[in-house]
Amino acid sequence: MRPRRPKLRDELVTLAHGAGGKSTRALVEGLFLEELHNPLLAPLSDSALLDLDGSRLAFTTDSYVVKPIFFPGGDIGDLAVNGTVNDLAVSGARPLALSAGFVIEEGLAVADLRRVAASMARAAAAAGVPVATGDTKVVERGKADGVYVTTAGIGLVAPGVELGPERVAAGDRVLVSGTIGDHGTAVMVARGELELEVDLESDTAPVHELALALLALGGAVRWMRDPTRGGLATALNELAQAADVAVSLDEGALPLRPAVIGTCEILGIDPLYVASEGRLVAVVAGDAADQALAILRSHPLGADAAIVGTVRADPQGLVLLETSLGGSRVVDMLVGDPLPRIC
Repeated sequence: MRPRRPKLRDELVTLAHGAGGKSTRALVEGLFLEELHNPLLAPLSDSALLDLDGSRLAFTTDSYVVKPIFFPGGDIGDLAVNGTVNDLAVSGARPLALSAGFVIEEGLAVADLRRVAASMARAAAAAGVPVATGDTKVVERGKADGVYVTTAGIGLVAPGVELGPERVAAGDRVLVSGTIGDHGTAVMVARGELELEVDLESDTAPVHELALALLALGGAVRWMRDPTRGGLATALNELAQAADVAVSLDEGALPLRPAVIGTCEILGIDPLYVASEGRLVAVVAGDAADQALAILRSHPLGADAAIVGTVRADPQGLVLLETSLGGSRVVDMLVGDPLPRIC
């Protein structure tokens, strides 16, 4: 039996409501879904799927409030493009076009704003997805951290593509397309508050080519997600609860950079909860896992791809980590906000 929809019991919004974990779920399902409920919104997927004259369109939107707006490996501009392209991609869609809305703080250097726009243009060109429309607003000094960006995107879902938690079953395998936690760790170090010298860049990148390549496996691909807020752990917890299955992760198989492991140890953070912005996680049929892995590794963005877990029938709704020491522990949904404002 699937868990009941969480209730929003908080009287004030906190940073934890934006972290992608339990508090975010309570806010989204206990307030927004309750007030805005409709069949398109109800699945709470990365994109809504719309039928239009015999075609299926994927439609998504996202906002970016990352601090700082420039960080190793990227900035808020390419992050906004790639994030929206990726939401479309893991929904099984070929991205077609984006919109971009800017909320700019009075006093932001025009050179910085031009740098963000240029970065967005390069990312859009690299992905082959134009920014087709947009909007600009300016707010008073001190009312924003330089600039916030909101993007929306539309994509086309090919006939026969069906993805969703209802298709996931025991025996399926879990893959990630590369190292996890790079983005969130890089952004936190870039703030300069930790006095750490770490050679690490954000993984921000578009994953639509990886996703489309996987979809060539047809019905063997069950579900995909980009593990952004709340990281891999939160994405798989949402899957386990929606599909009434268990997910068992192999700690030794998780692709993690030493810099991410070391930084997270210093911060006391589990890297499973740290966001990635250029990775996808996919569940595929067990007998297609090796082929899926080969497909991912054949692309430069998937060179570090790995099979990291297995879907089981029980215990329903839980994610388990099989540790390198031979034990097992529950990987719960994220509580709190260990890394605020990273995307």
